Amino acid sequence: MIDKQTIIDLVEQYLLEAESDSYLIDVIVNKDNHIVVEIDNDEAVDIDECAAISRYIDDRMDRDAEDFELEVGSAGLTSPLKKLRQFEKFEGEEMEVLCKDGQKLKGVLGAADEEGFDLTFTKKIKPEGSKKKIEVTETKRFLHKDVNQVRYNF
Repeated sequence: MIDKQTIIDLVEQYLLEAESDSYLIDVIVNKDNHIVVEIDNDEAVDIDECAAISRYIDDRMDRDAEDFELEVGSAGLTSPLKKLRQFEKFEGEEMEVLCKDGQKLKGVLGAADEEGFDLTFTKKIKPEGSKKKIEVTETKRFLHKDVNQVRYNF
């Protein structure tokens, strides 16, 4: 089986040599040697860059020693955020947060760091002594460890 770290090192080396603004999001290597490389960019991922990364990896791997299938693509808008740089990219955007406790919230992504992020959302509450619910806006800090995923909300 192909070593995941080898692929990570190759992608990072390419990005460094090419002086690319893109960054590595994830590498998945399954037991059948199907390799998936996911990159992102603060602007937009160029399909030509995906092809160049694919060629770079392919040229440095020995298919005679171990055959593999390689897929290089971008983190699409439907992909969950995985890296701090992505959280920073989407600050101020409407996001959907799925918490590990089953809670699902939609709100505006605020500041983020290595530990977590802020989300401003509206919820309905029923004030004491009232029959009607009212909407209130709340900003809450979420720790990454308490969240299953954060996705762009369309």
